[in-house]
Amino acid sequence: MSMIDDPAITALTRFLDVNVFRSELVMSNMANIDTPGYRTRDINFSQEMQRAGGNLEYASFSPVARSVRGLMERPDGNNVSLERESLLLADTQLSFNLGVQLLRDEFKGILSAINSGSGGSGS
Repeated sequence: MSMIDDPAITALTRFLDVNVFRSELVMSNMANIDTPGYRTRDINFSQEMQRAGGNLEYASFSPVARSVRGLMERPDGNNVSLERESLLLADTQLSFNLGVQLLRDEFKGILSAINSGSGGSGS
């Protein structure tokens, strides 16, 4: 197994991918706030992370967006709430930033192992 195939790095990469997908959905919802009949879409984050973790072929993984039920609908049939979407976007950005920091720490650990292995030989 190469260092890039490390399970922690793979999991963090998928975590970031699911966050990016969710951010795109939230932004799409926000962009369609005035579109008559538009239905808010979202993902079940934990369910998508489980699906991503069980998928050995990374290229074939794609999160599934679903309509969100139970939201207040306006007379034009649109159910997008700017407040809900703003909170989700902030939450997703914080989550993404955490994932980036954890991934950065993983790479720092790899770099440290490489540097400590090559510095002590004295050749």
